[in-house]
Amino acid sequence: MAPAANIPPPEPVATEKPGWIKSLKVMVVLWLAMLGLVWMALSYNVDKSVIAGSVLVVGLVSNAFAWLLGIVALVPIIGPLIVKILSIGFIWLLNAIGYLVSFVAIKRGYSRDVLTYRGVTIALIIGVVIGFVLGKLI
Repeated sequence: MAPAANIPPPEPVATEKPGWIKSLKVMVVLWLAMLGLVWMALSYNVDKSVIAGSVLVVGLVSNAFAWLLGIVALVPIIGPLIVKILSIGFIWLLNAIGYLVSFVAIKRGYSRDVLTYRGVTIALIIGVVIGFVLGKLI
């Protein structure tokens, strides 16, 4: 057997921060900026519907609401319950809007379209429930 070659030790690899730390820094800054801008807009008497709409758009585009729900879900015992309650309310809201749109459409004579729309809505709700169950199982 040949003697072991003189192999230099491996060089240390530069480690990057995990993705969740990067998103944590970005989202905390985003939420602080949104809260600061809302406070400033309220102090300058900007219309509240404009403030709510802009926060809604920024929150949906940046996934800030999903991140905040994820942070709330990390709280033991009570956090997942709060997230479930908020999620169920969203599904109820979707269903209520569907009923209102159906009522108006039937009054105007679009009953065939209402059947298609309600079928798509039911498929969406079933898909959300299946996704929720699979997410809990996996």
